[in-house]
Amino acid sequence: MPVRVGMGFGELPFSGAAPFWDWIDMLEDGGVNSYWQSDRIASARPHLEPMAALGAIAGRTRRLKFGMNVASLALREPVLLAKQCATIDYLSAGRLLPAFGIGAKLAPDWAATGTPTAGRGARADEALEIIIRLWKGETLDYDGKYFQLKGARISPTPVNPNIPMWIGGATKAAVERTAKYGTGWQAAFESPAQLAPVVRAIRETAVAQGRPVDDDHFGAAFPFRFGSMDEEVVATEAGRFEKRLRKDPTGYFVVGDETTILDRIRAYVDAGASKFILRPIAGSDADLMDQTRKFIDLVQPELDAIPLPKAA
Repeated sequence: MPVRVGMGFGELPFSGAAPFWDWIDMLEDGGVNSYWQSDRIASARPHLEPMAALGAIAGRTRRLKFGMNVASLALREPVLLAKQCATIDYLSAGRLLPAFGIGAKLAPDWAATGTPTAGRGARADEALEIIIRLWKGETLDYDGKYFQLKGARISPTPVNPNIPMWIGGATKAAVERTAKYGTGWQAAFESPAQLAPVVRAIRETAVAQGRPVDDDHFGAAFPFRFGSMDEEVVATEAGRFEKRLRKDPTGYFVVGDETTILDRIRAYVDAGASKFILRPIAGSDADLMDQTRKFIDLVQPELDAIPLPKAA
């Protein structure tokens, strides 16, 4: 399978709904592979709720795939989440790319919803098992530590009986979760050097469990801009990134021309990724549209020529 690149964002970067839909139309018409919506419930800054947003996008588009990057399992009731995903997948003729994680520990969502962070990993594991079994059409009785279900069933189930299950996170627990439940893994803020050992660990753990993850089901993500690092919009975005995530953006942001962006994609491919979520860095609606158009015109035509290395 060739390299595939989608786009997404966390905080809503548009001035209103109309420019957001103009941008979605650009992705659809420009042949961009997919759109990815981050998950944030409580915030003073604008964030779209992913399941509602993806349901709307399913009705707006006919070709574009879409997913969550990533939905926080420990904050959501799994039967309802399984039903939401199956409904969106059914109505979009199988274009949903569901992706799940446990949720960032520092996010304000926990306190805002009265949800404890303790045990969120185990809670997420129970939720994953429930969702997978419901998607298979089971009538489920479940007696777990966090969830107790009697006669749970959903219909319709996803269009694809083998609907992908992307898992996020780079901890040892996330590696084990991906190997046990996932069909793919999506990185968050890892550089190529940081991504490579996680991909290797997932491959080894999954093989040991008798359910290897396909070589083309490892994803990476990074922000990009056609421009210069000394632009004010880049400095502003880098400052937000560092403050929110307490991580150094140096070496993670990709700013330059199409060669700069393609070189970074190739570095991630060499580290084991072949699926990407890119986030345009822009200062206005028009700037974001311009950045996206440049990607479509200058980067996207070169993706099929990038060779995928054989798995180690």
